Amino acid sequence: MTWVKLCGMTRDDDVGLAAEIGADAVGFVIAPDSPRCIDSATAARLGELFSGSRYLVTVDLDPQALLVQAESAGVTGVQPHGRHSVDAARAARAAGLDVLFPVPVGDSLDLGLVPVGSTPILDTAVAGHHGGVGRRFDWSLAAGVDTDFVVAGGLDPDNVGDALTISGAWGVDVASGVEKEPGVKDPEAMRRFVEAVR
Repeated sequence: MTWVKLCGMTRDDDVGLAAEIGADAVGFVIAPDSPRCIDSATAARLGELFSGSRYLVTVDLDPQALLVQAESAGVTGVQPHGRHSVDAARAARAAGLDVLFPVPVGDSLDLGLVPVGSTPILDTAVAGHHGGVGRRFDWSLAAGVDTDFVVAGGLDPDNVGDALTISGAWGVDVASGVEKEPGVKDPEAMRRFVEAVR
């Protein structure tokens, strides 16, 4: 069964619905420049509403800072973007956390920097951004990848089925594609997304 992560959670109702409709994971963003940014204490509180996997999405945190924030947020995994991402991912794995390792995809796909034990999350490469821009990449670039990976970027209830068919992804990650506005989910879109995957 395809793994589903609903990311950019900021509200109790949205996290509760994610649990109700059978999402496997939720994501909490603590990157200050994100319109979905919350603090680790809020992430910890929201995470109590969800029994599945809980990921902390970070940007430019060094390994020690990432581990401190992950412990504070009570998450089961991390998604480290930007500077220090490789070292932060390795430290997180050593600490027993799951890691979604961001891989920006442009005209080609390179998994060479993904640390051992991490799951690649493929998102559209956009200059000046660390994912989260809601744009799709050419899913056929991922076809034939011989490891589990997650597709993100520009997914919504209407195209996620095609994304899975074309890419062969093990999992999918969505934020803006199921939102009314940044950080505010659309309950119907959330339901339709999970139904389209399953």
